Amino acid sequence: MASPIIYLDANSTTPPDPAVWDRVRDVSLSCYGNPGSTHQIGRLARKSLKESRATIARVLGADHRELVLTSGGTESTNLALHGLAAAVAPEKRTIALTGGEHPATRETAERLVQLGWKAVLIPLNNHGQISADGLQSLPWDQIGLVSVIYAHNEIGVLQDLAALRKICESHQIAWHLDIVQAVGRVPFSFQETGASAASFGVHKCHGPRGIGGLLLKEDVPFVPLTVGGFQEASRRPGTESVGLAGGMAWLLQDYEQNREEYHTALLNLRDRFEQGLMARLEGITIHGYEAPRLPNTSNVAFAGLDAEALLVALDLAGICCSLGSACASGSAEPSPVLLAMGIDREQAKSALRFSVHRFLTLDDIDDAVNRIVDVVSRLRSL
Repeated sequence: MASPIIYLDANSTTPPDPAVWDRVRDVSLSCYGNPGSTHQIGRLARKSLKESRATIARVLGADHRELVLTSGGTESTNLALHGLAAAVAPEKRTIALTGGEHPATRETAERLVQLGWKAVLIPLNNHGQISADGLQSLPWDQIGLVSVIYAHNEIGVLQDLAALRKICESHQIAWHLDIVQAVGRVPFSFQETGASAASFGVHKCHGPRGIGGLLLKEDVPFVPLTVGGFQEASRRPGTESVGLAGGMAWLLQDYEQNREEYHTALLNLRDRFEQGLMARLEGITIHGYEAPRLPNTSNVAFAGLDAEALLVALDLAGICCSLGSACASGSAEPSPVLLAMGIDREQAKSALRFSVHRFLTLDDIDDAVNRIVDVVSRLRSL
């Protein structure tokens, strides 16, 4: 029996894995103490938190001392950029970022500009990747902080970080990665990247909301954004959520054990979706198609249509998708990343993001393609 609603907006959030919430519940009930307390109930919570921290750090290729638990990716990005920026010398107060950053990064950079910083844009090529030639044109002797989204939330494109790393290391510049969409979908090792910091959450890959983390190199100068406690080595004070940390650890360990199976499943769903649309519709463009991408993300432009009108029509047909970042919804402007890629405004304004998750089936995808083709054909006929 066909589902009345087909959810293709996994890059906003995903349906929770029941096993994860079972773990959250079990840990919350059995380790309810404050992990900062010295009594035996507190020690039990502290032991659970320590084990969760070790698992999370290991899966993400970090040392457990480099992990700062937070409420999610947005807080982690704010914490990283403000904390790193506060340690930058006045003559180096310029932040470099791409024109397609998530609002958490873009608006934090805007806040720094209000505080006296300057901002420069790292150019992207027409596939959505950092332009190697464009990197050479930036004033690196004036830049003290860099922030780049590793796996793009709208187009799914993965960045090649080698050239950026070389420049940042040669100029001793702190650099931050947004890895929110990458975690639980593609392999990632913090230590292998060489980045100074990386922010993440897990609700994009069937994990709990309200928990995330910041990976932070121990030797990087950093000033905490908040004060009032010793938790997280005083980098993010506040009583930790032991239950949510347990759920995040369980999720990442499950991903580690089933990585290839999950990747293949997502890739099969995405490819079936894209091939179905391309076979049955003319005038569509898949942005970032030729670049390395997340296995679940398709950004599709439908020539001649307005994306906002199409989004409403698809919602009425039971298809949940997105104009782009859920954190930037409500904007009628074309996607900044598409414009940064050199795509003209009309094409950018016809683009929607579809992102699959591993609880979907191939039958769901075929049904979704049928509905999308029907809606697009009807709107074009008008």
